[in-house]
Amino acid sequence: MSHYLYAEGTVADIKKAAQHLELVFDEDGFAISYFEIDEDKGVWALSLYPQEEDLADVHARAKSELANLSVSLDLTKRELDDVDWVTKSLEGLSAVQAGRFIIHGSHDADLDMRGHIPVQINAGQAFGTGHHGTTAGCLKVISEELRSFKPMRVLDLGTGSAVLAIGLAKLLKQEVIATDIDPISIETAKDNIRINKVHPFVKLAVAPGFKHPIFAEKGPFDLIVANILAGPLCSMAPELALHTSLGGRIILSGLLPHQRARVIAAYRQQGIKLLRTIEEDGWLVLVFEG
Repeated sequence: MSHYLYAEGTVADIKKAAQHLELVFDEDGFAISYFEIDEDKGVWALSLYPQEEDLADVHARAKSELANLSVSLDLTKRELDDVDWVTKSLEGLSAVQAGRFIIHGSHDADLDMRGHIPVQINAGQAFGTGHHGTTAGCLKVISEELRSFKPMRVLDLGTGSAVLAIGLAKLLKQEVIATDIDPISIETAKDNIRINKVHPFVKLAVAPGFKHPIFAEKGPFDLIVANILAGPLCSMAPELALHTSLGGRIILSGLLPHQRARVIAAYRQQGIKLLRTIEEDGWLVLVFEG
């Protein structure tokens, strides 16, 4: 059984705590969320999802930070049910348009999608349904960038459900390398790739960062897309820049507005130039040139 960290409080305390802890744990690469749970009483909740082996350390550090922050929050450990929440939530989601793409579940497979590129995603336990602002924004930017930019070597780093890799393969009709640190994500990605009939184009690999022979074999890349957290994007900037071809594009998403300056600085140090910033539902997509 996995666990997570949880607290309830006022909107002021929860938001203050969430924003502070995002900065404290930015390099650790785990999710932090906050949300309203009782509108009438004004109760909000804060959740942290570190790796199980890091839970005790993160719990102690977070409690210390909250004590110094002077907020009235009791951060406790809770059990995380082994439920496939992404698939469960997909049952009630309608198809969503993102640029030239329409992302849909199997329950919407019979919709008329003429004039668009359909991508069917059954997300399983991997991240990426197309309904989240980070994924939808990234798909929109891909749709726009590839009207004039024609990459030959393409990488989806941290592919999750493979929604971006599938969109790229359908749009370009050429090889796309898709990697993820999580074997479960790769298994989900395999299923989605078969469903969308792009298995001849998408090559998958389980890879932590750039530690896999596939990067030397297939790189440097003319286009790299990465829809992951700000901390890993910053720490991987040197390697990501190294694996980008001269004049290549880098599309980064999964970023909040307050993280923009730090991510841009990390890539500027590698000689990577920012071309534009796009916002989608409070999340940012950054487009760089190598």
